[in-house]
Amino acid sequence: MPLAGLSFEGAGELKATADDVLWADGIAVGSPTNMGVISWRMKKFWVAEMAPHWMKIDGKIGCAFSSAGGWGGGMELACQSILTVLMNFGFLVFGVTDYVSRDMTLHYGAVSAKAPGDEQCRLACQCLGRRLAEWIATYVHGIPSEHPSLKLAERRPPHGEG
Repeated sequence: MPLAGLSFEGAGELKATADDVLWADGIAVGSPTNMGVISWRMKKFWVAEMAPHWMKIDGKIGCAFSSAGGWGGGMELACQSILTVLMNFGFLVFGVTDYVSRDMTLHYGAVSAKAPGDEQCRLACQCLGRRLAEWIATYVHGIPSEHPSLKLAERRPPHGEG
């Protein structure tokens, strides 16, 4: 699917519009972690840009990702903040039970210390995107064979178990 209308600003900053959110069946929302929660720019987007579209996006599917300056920087709290915002707009949100490595999971979303440059973080982002696509295929496009519970052989349990 093309990313219609999206543009990059500054150092790789992706800028979305309300029309992008209205158009999409589902979205992965990311924010830098600022003091353990979402950035003020992200909150401003939802308050200023999306508030006029209240109830028009009810029932879409969403997930979260975040990065911070280092591990323990509050990325999972930022993901929970994003999920809370999405739920307030009526999004169906989800976590992922899969592990992408021995010690990395993404129950609240994909997280990274610094930019997602290492293999674990890239795998987490890919896993989150794949799960978003599976839920959209299942619930929006009516393709039951894409349900994650039917793909257990492809999934990774904790610590290499199973």
